[in-house]
Amino acid sequence: MDEVVRILTEKHKTISTMESCTGGAVVNAITNIEGASEVLKFSAVTYANEFKIKMGVDSQIIDKYTVYSMETAIEMSTNITKFANSNYGIGITGKLNRVDRFNPSGKDNQIFVSIFDADNNKYYNFDLFATKNTRKENKELIINEIVNKLLTII
Repeated sequence: MDEVVRILTEKHKTISTMESCTGGAVVNAITNIEGASEVLKFSAVTYANEFKIKMGVDSQIIDKYTVYSMETAIEMSTNITKFANSNYGIGITGKLNRVDRFNPSGKDNQIFVSIFDADNNKYYNFDLFATKNTRKENKELIINEIVNKLLTII
């Protein structure tokens, strides 16, 4: 993440996140880097569907595709970018090491990530499976994948 913050700073670009299953782990990784305040605009942890919707995610997308879908991750990345007026927005949703009794659909341990590049109106989307034994290890896996993707984008 050091390199991501350095590049964003050099390019005078900003980033925002809307995280669900990672619970703020991505924004925490960003804020662990000195100078993060120059690039981080805003972050939201939206575990509950209600707060995804309050942050701009279309409830019809959740109803049609479920909260555990790339379509929802795209809505998250788009809306956090618009809300914060940032250059990049990251949306993350999925299940980590547990069954969600409120949202039973979707594959266990499948994570959906969308990175929205507002300057170029382009999405970089990928999914991965959380294959580690603990939530902490899986969050680290997700962060590493996001860092690798951001380094190819920015």
